[in-house]
Amino acid sequence: MRNSKARLAAAIVAAGALSLTAACSSGGGGGTGGGKGGSSAAPSKAPVPNYGLGTAADSTGPAPAVPGAVKGGTVQDLDQAGFDYLDPGQQYVSDQLSVSVLYARTLTGYKIDPTTGKTILVGDMATDTGKESDGGKTWTYTLKDGLKFQDGTPITSKDIKYSIERLFADFETQGPQYIQSWLYGPDYRKAYAGPYTGKDIPDTLLATPDDKTIVFHFQTPHADAPYAMAMPVTAPVEKSKDDKAAYNNHPVSSGPYMISSYKQGKSLVFKRNPYWDPKTDPIRNAYPDGWNFQLGIAEPGLSQRLEAGAGTDKNALNLSGSADPSQMQTLVTDPQYKSRSINQYQPYVETLDINTKRITNPLVRQAIAYAFPMSQVQQAFGGAAQGDLGTTLLSPTIAGWKQFDPFGKLAKPTGDPEKAKQLLQQAGQPHPKLVYAYANTPKWQNVSLSVANALQKAGFQVVRKAIDPTSYYTVVGKVNNQYDIYRTGWGADWPNGSTVIPPTMDGRNLSDGTNNYSFLNDDHINSEIDRIKAETNLTQQTKDWEALSEYSLQHDTAQVPFLFDKFFNIYGSGLGGVTYNSVTGVINASTVFVKQ
Repeated sequence: MRNSKARLAAAIVAAGALSLTAACSSGGGGGTGGGKGGSSAAPSKAPVPNYGLGTAADSTGPAPAVPGAVKGGTVQDLDQAGFDYLDPGQQYVSDQLSVSVLYARTLTGYKIDPTTGKTILVGDMATDTGKESDGGKTWTYTLKDGLKFQDGTPITSKDIKYSIERLFADFETQGPQYIQSWLYGPDYRKAYAGPYTGKDIPDTLLATPDDKTIVFHFQTPHADAPYAMAMPVTAPVEKSKDDKAAYNNHPVSSGPYMISSYKQGKSLVFKRNPYWDPKTDPIRNAYPDGWNFQLGIAEPGLSQRLEAGAGTDKNALNLSGSADPSQMQTLVTDPQYKSRSINQYQPYVETLDINTKRITNPLVRQAIAYAFPMSQVQQAFGGAAQGDLGTTLLSPTIAGWKQFDPFGKLAKPTGDPEKAKQLLQQAGQPHPKLVYAYANTPKWQNVSLSVANALQKAGFQVVRKAIDPTSYYTVVGKVNNQYDIYRTGWGADWPNGSTVIPPTMDGRNLSDGTNNYSFLNDDHINSEIDRIKAETNLTQQTKDWEALSEYSLQHDTAQVPFLFDKFFNIYGSGLGGVTYNSVTGVINASTVFVKQ
């Protein structure tokens, strides 16, 4: 999944088959330390979450009570930008995932213990996490009784099927592509153009034998299908309310809240959905009466408002954004903030992506890697509390992770301009021009200056180009974009390399909205992706993903990793039940309550 910081398998994955450690704990909202804002020469030992599969009993509602919780009040969310997508089919960025849980229910979802933080996958709208057959090619889901849209219309399996069919439309370009490609293969858009042509996905691929049952028939086995069903793409869409791309402005709720008003870039207000039944929902407590998202709040003012907690800001938080770097020294050292802070690992790796369609010489790309100023960028982020120096394309939260540093970045974290100059001379390009795109916020302006200065010391000519932060990923995700380098962040959708390498490195689906932001198309990587996906020994598969990530970094150097993200922020003293969602790396909105 994509990280919103731009703005600002064939064996059972469940049951501990990944040989994972204990579940990542968030506590009840208290921090985990977080360092003093300085640099770290190597990553800390990050916990590898074990998102095991829950039982049918675990999938029943209501959600476990949060100690001390009360109903009522309005939560204030302060957000630096806005939401590029509210349409669940388009959501794949952490800030969008943080808010979608309020109004979009999915076939499965993550149940987070409000006390321990232990996280398991359970049935959300479905009665369980799915029943597999045909060697893992076929997955059957049964819907719970009592599911309704915000207008009281019952939710049926046909609504789920319709939501999947919409993913094939030409305007649905931003969401994950697991289900589509599993049904039709990598070139799924050529095989089916969506429901607006008057055609359905045939029952041989996606069947709804009755109103409660939906059956997925994949081309190959996918034992991790239950995890893919937790993505917002499986949220039901009421066909009569679907107006294609415009649906993004007024998605119909299947969850505890519905949109009361929405002014893009300014505000998003939620009120209760009277047809949500907590007895069907094992995930969402939904204690507040409403949520008020104040959008377009500039930093450092946003962080300063959370510090002060005046007026309604006493009940404020920022679900997905980390604290402003300029405030970090105060926030990590002043004891008054310790009881209302969260500092946890996120599943994201920050990378500088290199447009391989424009920068075609690997030596030039390696020169960028050597010159990149990791420690300066870490400081611009806010220090070690917001991220460890990272030199691998897989996060340390991924099963099987090991340290790999082919360019000696940890030994010279400020950059090695002399080595970069040597490589540029070898490439016959001693002063190449780079067009550098960055999100137009104070934080990313500072980061871009640090990076540009370091690259210029190595001989590059750098032209910086600012991009509207709200549409950042949409812009850099265009195959014919006019930029050479730009930052992205990617996190595993669950802790396996299968959710990192195929979406970000497969060169066979390079169309607008691709998650392969460097537009890498390496035949060896493409063929290895197919081979590793078919590997039935998950331990071996884990090793193979690790080896392929190392090959890509060293051989292609299409991405330069520089930070393993952490979430650090504080929240208002008037809030309780503030827990952490280690899956998406954001605050868990489902357990929050307003103290009375």
